[in-house]
Amino acid sequence: MRSILLLALWGSLLGSTAAERPNVLCIVVDDLGWGDVSCFGGQVPTPHMDRLAKEGMQFRQFYVASPICSASRCGMITGQFPARWRITSYLQTKAGNRECEQADFLDPRAPSLPRTFLAAGYATAHIGKWHLGGGRDVTDAPKFAAYGYDLGLGTYESPEPAAALGLKTMPWETQREPQQVPRHERTRWMVDETLKFLQQHSTQPRFVNLWLDDVHTPFRPTDEKDARPLPEKYRDVLTETDRQIGRLLDALPPNTLVMLCGDNGPEPTLDHTRTKGLRGMKWSLYEGGIRTPLIVRWPGKVPAGTVNAQTVISSVDFMPTLCALAQIKAPVADQDGEDMSAALCGEKVLRHKHLFWEYGRKSAEAGTVKNGFPYPKEPNSKSPNVAIRDGNWKLLVNADGTHTELYDLDQDPNETTNLAEPEQARTQRLKKAVLDWREGLP
Repeated sequence: MRSILLLALWGSLLGSTAAERPNVLCIVVDDLGWGDVSCFGGQVPTPHMDRLAKEGMQFRQFYVASPICSASRCGMITGQFPARWRITSYLQTKAGNRECEQADFLDPRAPSLPRTFLAAGYATAHIGKWHLGGGRDVTDAPKFAAYGYDLGLGTYESPEPAAALGLKTMPWETQREPQQVPRHERTRWMVDETLKFLQQHSTQPRFVNLWLDDVHTPFRPTDEKDARPLPEKYRDVLTETDRQIGRLLDALPPNTLVMLCGDNGPEPTLDHTRTKGLRGMKWSLYEGGIRTPLIVRWPGKVPAGTVNAQTVISSVDFMPTLCALAQIKAPVADQDGEDMSAALCGEKVLRHKHLFWEYGRKSAEAGTVKNGFPYPKEPNSKSPNVAIRDGNWKLLVNADGTHTELYDLDQDPNETTNLAEPEQARTQRLKKAVLDWREGLP
């Protein structure tokens, strides 16, 4: 009966012709914390992201695939847990990647969200931070076209950096190449290029990944020397990012599905105001490292002004969900994500698949890894290195089976009370599941 109702829902919501397929715009804000957006409780006003939420839907239990950039973005692109593709930290030098036991770039044979949309007749673009291969001494990373992009305008950590974003210069460095835009104007430039691409391909549906990087440290709201306290500089870069998102929203074609999220938790947390009290941060498998805002707007399709605090949704769900909404057949082999399109259309959906995470294969603290996994320096934020979520329960444990922690996130979202001892049967079941998953990884 439910499947019949869903078919009727799709018929009424989505229409039946390719001409009615939505444009899809995925905005990823680097290091955006769960408490950064003011409608999620943030202390810095973000009126334009709030407007997006007012016109769409907020998801309060959204998870990224990793607490660090490269692995998180791998999950978004492939619909699979990034450890499958040997990406569990940030991609860097070849020697550093070896230390982390990971690949130098995302294998182009992996499932690809933009390639799937390209094959269905979409014009596709990547604009902004990539960090899935290229830069430093990795000169053999595949070009953007290998993943299904018509246009690729990357940053330094990509196979094809855009001149305006710096050909050889990382954005956090103080020096700037002659043609490079100032750091505080990078978001404006990326928005300009997004609007240009949308206009140039107005006769076909468009898919754009716009991956912004201005909220990543160091915060540089001006070209001038800025000795103000860190919270003030953070406020200014977040305000500018929000302003540019507003400018983008004002110019979008009407039939555009917008998804906005972070790639991982914040660093620094500014006394955990940026996680709204959630434990952990970037580089941590506690909630503050892997839970970010998710806002979805599709006028006339996604119910406006709604908050979904029940559905557990992940970035690995983007592949099957967006394909369903755009009436595209998704790759089906070994999908880790679930089709959550019913949740976007207003239903309260129960997740069926477990979510798994891995972060950290070698300890930099042992002194043997010079360029390995960075870990939080803030108190009480470093987590065990694998985790599983099952319903409202989350278990964390080291890959060697030590240091087990179990939390009931419905009752204890800040992960303050370890229930591994009183919930021994549940602990053993989830511990076996996550360690079996970890054992099966490359």
